[in-house]
Formats: sequence, structure tokens, C-alpha cells
Amino acid sequence: MKEFTYVITDQEGIHARPAGELVKLAKEFTSSVCVLKEGKKADAKKVFGLMGLGVKKGMEITVQAEGEDEEAAAAALEKFLKENL
Repeated sequence: MKEFTYVITDQEGIHARPAGELVKLAKEFTSSVCVLKEGKKADAKKVFGLMGLGVKKGMEITVQAEGEDEEAAAAALEKFLKENL
């Protein structure tokens, strides 16, 4: 399993547009991808799960990828977060 933490810098946190793009990116990988925040866990391939975490600016999330392409999935998601959130 690969995991990393990231602090959200976007003023609006994880909102609809970037959440949709994040889901689309996560679905490109066969690995399971989850986002964790304060003990809550959401499947990164489901937009309602991500939105349900209620991630705001300044909050830290942990992204976990597990599977045969976990390295690539973690790298791509970390790059996406740094560029968009």
C-alpha cells in the first residue's frame, strides 16, 4: 500500500468540480484508492463519498492506494492535489 498526506489549500476545500476530476483520475487505475479525513474513509472513485467527507481549506487528508498500480495511482493523485487543491 502506498499512502501520502496532503493539506488542502483551495479556498473552497474539496468541492464538486475538483472532486469529479479526482474521481475520474482515480478510476483510471485498477488499485483501490481511498481518502481519509479525521477517522472517516471514502472511496476516491465515488464522488458522493468524497463530498461527504466535508474537506475544507487547511484540513489534512491521507490518500491510500492499494493494488497492482498503486505507485502510479499515488503519484498521479498527489500531483493532481498539488495542482488543483
